[in-house]
Amino acid sequence: MEIIIAEHAGFCFGVKRAIRLAEESAKEAEGNVYTEGPLIHNPQEVRRLEALGVKVLNGNTLKGGDTIIIRSHGIPPKRERELLSKGIKIVDATCPYVKAVHEAVQKLSKEGYFVVIVGEKNHPEVIGTLGYLEEVGGVGTVVESKEDLKDVLGKEKVGVVAQTTQNEQFFKEVVGEIALWCKELKVINTICNATSERQEDVYKLAGNVDVMIIVGGKNSGNTRRLYEISKALNPKSYHVETAEELQKEWFEGVKRVGITAGASTPDWIIQEVYQRIKHLCS
Repeated sequence: MEIIIAEHAGFCFGVKRAIRLAEESAKEAEGNVYTEGPLIHNPQEVRRLEALGVKVLNGNTLKGGDTIIIRSHGIPPKRERELLSKGIKIVDATCPYVKAVHEAVQKLSKEGYFVVIVGEKNHPEVIGTLGYLEEVGGVGTVVESKEDLKDVLGKEKVGVVAQTTQNEQFFKEVVGEIALWCKELKVINTICNATSERQEDVYKLAGNVDVMIIVGGKNSGNTRRLYEISKALNPKSYHVETAEELQKEWFEGVKRVGITAGASTPDWIIQEVYQRIKHLCS
């Protein structure tokens, strides 16, 4: 049986940077080291970092001298000021692509646009981005589904950005709909290259294998979107977080298996899945 791992599976630049900063902080910090929420959306990697001394902040346990790592998703500027006022050392691991979204919404707002963020309403990246929009007195809305577009009706001047891990096809559909209603539309495509590459890999691979395995945290938005794209192309697509979730019957009579992984999935988990598939099919 042939097992094909997608070219761009696993950690993206922003996640690698966040992991590096967390590991360095664990070695250098004198006080406790925390992350503002899970550093990345992968429970197994979060547990590995915890073993190194990087804990997820729960409750109000921070004190002066502690270090807080702003995760790759970013946080609202108001929250950052609050942390600094308490004498907390901040290590900013916000992905540069996410920072570009912050700059984009502020730019659009200053130019007089009603801002539309195409993304998940409760995702930490979107919450952080809304904080930057509010910082400049901007107004806007989050479009998670087509139903949310009702909030955009009647707006004459609309600016659109995307959560960096947004589904490209959905982003195009939203932009197309808004273009029919408003008089002036400005679009800043803030979907990051890593997201585009991983989605393109799925489009190329899923239809050319018998079974497609998508590896990544169940709480990872970009992994979930890879699975949704794959499932539409290949009904025998499965989203797993670890190798233990793989089932032997998925691979009975199968000749080709494709594997991809979300941008927050470490290589060691991808390799465990690869080896497990080989074992199940031997």
